[in-house]
Amino acid sequence: MSNIKITSPLVSVQWLADHLDADNLVILDASMKPVNNDSLHEETAYIIGARRFDFDKDIRDKNTNLPHMMPSADVFTDEVQKLGINKDSAIVVYDYVGVYSSPRAWWMFRAMGHSQVAVLDGGLPAWKKADFALGDQLEKIVAQRGDFIAQPQDGWFCDSTHVLDAISDPEFAVLDARSNGRFKGTAPEPRAGLRPGHIPNSINLPYTDIVVDGFILPTTQLDSIFPKLVKKDQKLIFSCGSGATACILALAADLTGHPNISVYDGSWAEWGLPSSGLPVETN
Repeated sequence: MSNIKITSPLVSVQWLADHLDADNLVILDASMKPVNNDSLHEETAYIIGARRFDFDKDIRDKNTNLPHMMPSADVFTDEVQKLGINKDSAIVVYDYVGVYSSPRAWWMFRAMGHSQVAVLDGGLPAWKKADFALGDQLEKIVAQRGDFIAQPQDGWFCDSTHVLDAISDPEFAVLDARSNGRFKGTAPEPRAGLRPGHIPNSINLPYTDIVVDGFILPTTQLDSIFPKLVKKDQKLIFSCGSGATACILALAADLTGHPNISVYDGSWAEWGLPSSGLPVETN
């Protein structure tokens, strides 16, 4: 089979099954165990041919104590080349929850200049339900390094300084993907030592309002959600607990065609630190 092109940030399990033989297809398991769900255990089945993309332990900035922060372009290039990924690779990322951590991997590749990447809608549960091919282990590390070269894109990730400036600027809107209880400060944070509450002037849009039964809402429904919260010409910054589920909101906004999107990499894991000195609101 010849090379394929990815034309949407979201693909179905049927689409993936139809293109499994594509020469340039790379499937990445970007699963991360939810921090607040002890009942969900890691899968021991994988989409056939999948390789592990572990942004929580390996493909991250190891010079900070903050969880899974974006690594440098050089580190990202090295890790991705180890996975045998090339400049022309068509990448599909998935996770074992449905759509949970895979959008973070999608966003990382987009931020590093690779547009040929998509999230598998429904993830592994949808793949299993459709009775498509599974393996009992991930693909071994490939012998041939890829030729992928990271090309960092300005603005895809932002830091706390940028967010602090944005919350007093009407050109920006900050949306928080955490639960309403965590946003208001009435529910505990799953990571110890963080203050309760939210970034001042931010808007709560729990990612669970966007993902239903493991699937991203249809674009027609997403089109009705965002206009109620933000203006079309506002620059959007997405935050969450640690920069992972914020990428679900980024994916949803991208599907609606919103032009100005950024993810706050440190998110509440950084902002909520007592030592950060950053302002916090509750209720």
